[in-house]
Amino acid sequence: MTPENTGFSMLDTVLEQERSFLLKGDLEGLATLLPVKEQLVEMFLTNKGVDRNQIVPLEGKLRRNQLLLDGALDGIRAVSARLAALRQVRNALDTYDAHGRKKHVEISVAPKVEKRA
Repeated sequence: MTPENTGFSMLDTVLEQERSFLLKGDLEGLATLLPVKEQLVEMFLTNKGVDRNQIVPLEGKLRRNQLLLDGALDGIRAVSARLAALRQVRNALDTYDAHGRKKHVEISVAPKVEKRA
C-alpha cells in the first residue's frame, strides 16, 4: 500500500469517526479529530499527483459531514438564543399597555437571607 493510499484510508477512517461523533453530539471527540484531519488534507493539497478517482468517494463523506456540522451549529445557535432569552426573562419583562406601547419592566429579586440559630 502506497503512502497515498494509506492517507486516503486514514482520511476515510477519520471521516467515519467524525460522522459518529456528530451523530452522538460528542463535540469533545470531534475536536480531537481536527488536527489529524487538517494534516491529512494538507498532505493531499501539497501532493500534485493525487488521483482524482480516489478522492471522489471521500467527497461524498465530506459533504455528508459538512451537512451534519451545519446542523450541529444551527442547534448550538438555537440553544444559545434560547438561553439568552431565558436570561433576559429572569432580569426583565417586556409587556404592552392598552395602547400597544411596549413597556420594559426590570425585575429585581432581593437575595434572601436566612438566619439559623
